Amino acid sequence: MAKPPSKRALTFLFLTVFLDLLGAGILLPIIPYLVRQFRTDATTIGLLSTSFSAAQFVASPVLGVLSDRYGRRPVLLLSILGSAFGYFLFAIATSLPVMFLSRIIDGFTGGNISTAQAYIADVTPPEDRAKNFGLIGAAFGLGFVIGPAVGGFLSNISVHAPAYGAGILGLITATLGYFVLPESLDPELRRQKPFHWTELSPVRPLIDLVMRKELVLLLSAIFVLNFAFSSLQSNFSLFTLIRFHYTPQQNAWVFAYIGLLAALVQGVLVRRLNPVLGEQKIATLGMGLLIAGFLGVAFAQTTPQLLLAIIGVSGVGFASTAYMAMMSHKVSAREQGWLLGSTQSVLSLTRVAGPIYAGGVFDTMGPGAPYWTGAILLTVAMILGWMGTASEPRA
Repeated sequence: MAKPPSKRALTFLFLTVFLDLLGAGILLPIIPYLVRQFRTDATTIGLLSTSFSAAQFVASPVLGVLSDRYGRRPVLLLSILGSAFGYFLFAIATSLPVMFLSRIIDGFTGGNISTAQAYIADVTPPEDRAKNFGLIGAAFGLGFVIGPAVGGFLSNISVHAPAYGAGILGLITATLGYFVLPESLDPELRRQKPFHWTELSPVRPLIDLVMRKELVLLLSAIFVLNFAFSSLQSNFSLFTLIRFHYTPQQNAWVFAYIGLLAALVQGVLVRRLNPVLGEQKIATLGMGLLIAGFLGVAFAQTTPQLLLAIIGVSGVGFASTAYMAMMSHKVSAREQGWLLGSTQSVLSLTRVAGPIYAGGVFDTMGPGAPYWTGAILLTVAMILGWMGTASEPRA
């Protein structure tokens, strides 16, 4: 039986994920200007993003396995401190290699989102997981609401100030967590088998996931969904620049609008609709909205049309939350960290591959191509999700 979640613990988990996304949001308006000190090409900026995602791919299963064995609390606190160090290093970077190193460090420690999800799975009954996973989604959204605005404000002080601000916030969050966050995983539920270095392989968990027949279809749906969504995120600013001639400040407000909608969906609507509709219907609702939103973005010719289409894009909050909850029902309590860590690793792969795909079709087929082709991919993901809910959960 899951222990009732402490309000203080859930608040801290919210702050942890909020910090990760706030830091990412803070950096959005300034990354091109900081990189411009050393290189001016878009490829370098893309590779900087890829380095973060690749590091997260390697680290997410590591943090998940370690949290299954040693507990969620130490992994969460140490990873927050690591992210803070990465932000400070980014702020003081005097060369491009140091800038890449800072993003790699933040990627390694930024895999703590999976540990936060595992914590929620520890302390929440299966029927309530979707609504509490929605808190994580709300933190994602709020990070992107507040982050770009804070980054734009702090950049008036210095182009380096946003990164310093993110680092200071990390130190504050880690200090708060030390005093308010209890351990969620009882010693008798932790992994007892001897520790092997092979458990840290980022590839082995993916193979293990694929070999689990009850997981593979939902995992495939999550992969395709996030592949398409990362394609939208990676070149959205370039899309709006070419089609609507937006400035960086205008793009920052659009990102804030996207984040506000995501927070509304995952923090409010998912929690209220889940008891009424159930996870399968919520996932279908989210995918339908997403497909309509992607098509709307692809063919939008005015700002009002774009803002209306983005409402549909916010359906990602319904779909991703429901799919993650359904996945968590299919494994035992001892495997929650492994499952969520490995799934986060899969999502990191989509953030490596998605931008490469989006850039290719953007250049060869036009600015709208990542979005209308993304709608086709999302239709495939929805079908996979339907098929993946056929088997009964194990836990």
